[in-house]
Amino acid sequence: MTLVREVPRTRRGAFGPARPLRAETLRGFAPAAGVAVLLTTAVLLAGSAEQWQGGWAETRSRTHEALLIVLPLAAAAGCRQGGRERRRRTEELWATVARGPLARFLVSALPVALWVAAGYAVAAAGALLATWPYATGDRPGTDLLPADVVALAAASVAGQVVGRLVAWRPAAPLLAVAGFVALGLAEDARGGSGRLLNPAFPVGVGTVPVPWQPVAMAVWVSGAAAAAVLAYAARRRWAALLPLAAALTAGALLVRAGNDGLWHADPARDRQVCDTSTTPQVCVNARNARLLPQVADALSGITGRLEGVRNLPVRFEDRPGDPGRDEAELPMLTPFGWSVVRGRLTDPEQYAWEAVQALQARGDCDRLQARVHRADDAVTHYLAPNPLQEDFDEHDAGGDEARRAELGERRAARARLASMGEDERREWLSAYFASAGDCDPSGVPDL
Repeated sequence: MTLVREVPRTRRGAFGPARPLRAETLRGFAPAAGVAVLLTTAVLLAGSAEQWQGGWAETRSRTHEALLIVLPLAAAAGCRQGGRERRRRTEELWATVARGPLARFLVSALPVALWVAAGYAVAAAGALLATWPYATGDRPGTDLLPADVVALAAASVAGQVVGRLVAWRPAAPLLAVAGFVALGLAEDARGGSGRLLNPAFPVGVGTVPVPWQPVAMAVWVSGAAAAAVLAYAARRRWAALLPLAAALTAGALLVRAGNDGLWHADPARDRQVCDTSTTPQVCVNARNARLLPQVADALSGITGRLEGVRNLPVRFEDRPGDPGRDEAELPMLTPFGWSVVRGRLTDPEQYAWEAVQALQARGDCDRLQARVHRADDAVTHYLAPNPLQEDFDEHDAGGDEARRAELGERRAARARLASMGEDERREWLSAYFASAGDCDPSGVPDL
């Protein structure tokens, strides 16, 4: 007599795909792939933190640019996962499982896709948190983040298809290299449509997408990946036509719209916030509104000494393009990493000196008379001397007789301007600034 042991009934799904999917998600290669994407993105961002920390648009752009590296990494992770059963020689065993090939594929692919997307999302959230204490204005830019996350998941899934099809151990690293090259070539194709379809194409700080661009990009990349999966693993392979049609439609929309139809200038670029209590007024771009007190304080020595002086520009302006007729260009605050680092002016004295050069505006003059140079030097020394001026003077003092004589004349001119009475100096400066930007030396008063 043969005894047959009855297997006890279990709740629905105990032997279904839920348990293997949970196991793949919590253990194995998928968490390691997510951590790799997280660390890679974090290292890329940390290496250039001075250039984005403090600006929301800079943070958005630099985080998005990390896709050039982490997208190929995600594809390589999926490719490695796709070749796992071949390396373990368990393909025939898996073929005997009751689940269909698509379900088996998804059990293996989804955890890696979810982990790499989560790793990038965590790194992006960390970058936003790192910017928050030093933000100079504007608001957090997350318009590109959803499409970036979808692109990473799609790259991982597409990589898994490659891993299933290519029976070669170096396939994963070679796919990463090929992906990096392809994204780089698409980035350099300035006049072609490839860059419009490139999910890692760099986005300028002063540029924002139209509302539907991230949606179309997400449909383009996810539809292409879904079509590849269904063509490989679905029992009815014609089902791949639906996501393929969606991907091609989204891609056609992106290409047809062109660069001008997909991106437009950030409206904040043309807005300014101003301190109108000084002469000239001090204005900064609205994107960096919180820098206004620091900038006004750095220029307070200049504006204080120019009180009552005529023929000055109305304001220091901070907008794209050349300044207006009655404006002077504010020294550059952006790109971050030079004048501004983590929401602070790095060298207020140097910044003030650059502002005086903008007021004088003689940069386009080829040759000027020595007396004009001496007048410019005296005004600069009075308003905001170069922080390295003493070193320059010491160098000239050690030069030949002509350089020593010129140094003596410059110092005498500085002393004459400083020794004037307030009314006399105010009149002289008014006459001097009437000649600002003019290469004709006749308008510069003698000193």
